[in-house]
Amino acid sequence: MGIIPSVLGTLSSNTMASESPPPVDRLSALLERFHVRAQLFHSGPLCGVTRFMAEPGRGFLHVLRRGEMVVTHPAGVGVARRQSLREPTLLFYPQALRHDFHNAPSEGSDLTCASLSFDGGAAHPLVRALPAQVVVPLAAVQGLDASLALLFAEADRVRCGHRLLADRLFDVVLLQLLRWLLDHPQQGGMESGLLCGLCDPALARALTALHEQPGTAWSLEAMAQQAGLSRSAFAARFKDTLGTTPADYLTGWRIAIAQSRLRQGRSVKFIADELGYANASALSRVFAQRVGVSPRVWLEREALP
Repeated sequence: MGIIPSVLGTLSSNTMASESPPPVDRLSALLERFHVRAQLFHSGPLCGVTRFMAEPGRGFLHVLRRGEMVVTHPAGVGVARRQSLREPTLLFYPQALRHDFHNAPSEGSDLTCASLSFDGGAAHPLVRALPAQVVVPLAAVQGLDASLALLFAEADRVRCGHRLLADRLFDVVLLQLLRWLLDHPQQGGMESGLLCGLCDPALARALTALHEQPGTAWSLEAMAQQAGLSRSAFAARFKDTLGTTPADYLTGWRIAIAQSRLRQGRSVKFIADELGYANASALSRVFAQRVGVSPRVWLEREALP
């Protein structure tokens, strides 16, 4: 009788040891703190040349539904000057980048387009982490068909609330695209940075913990434990993948949150408590070191037209 509990305990222990860590939600904590809002502005054919100007803090998400077209960009921006699209495609511009669509007048391509507003503009973590342009054939993103069918149905017919619903459906399409990028970083043109870190199962656990609990007194050892790595292995892998140290990344994440909270009208003392700083002076020192000016001066500059 005494052997049975012992055997069961051994089996249970072995089973737990062989189980892989549970998956983590790599996007919610990031997007809940730093919102992205989509707004439908066009659905239908385009003929001739259509120019989309670069505006700080504004991005674009275009869906080429049918037809063919040529896309051009200015020289020296790190994106191909001319691209030819011959199949249904998603074009994602998270950064402020001018782009022109060239369509044959007799066979204008059919597009559905939304502008994207990023909280914090160019300082939004996704804007900093993503390449200037992402081009993905619709067929490559699994599960996108249903969302696009609903989006096109709302975009093509004028019904009560259709614009509001189309905006939310564009949000869904963007989220599905970001999920795809996490699973296909190289196809999305990402070689290093935050999303590459979130693609790494070990680093993703640590990064998600930092995103969800920025006010915790994170040591290198505590971060490494989240990743299931030794301190040295974690530090080296983090730097190689994200291009920065864990401590510098955590500081940058906290300051980005502080800037967001300042825009919302929160006091420096409130933000310091939320982010784990001893007092408002401690946060102000770190803020000035990272940003170059005090929180008060930074906020005054943000308010300028």
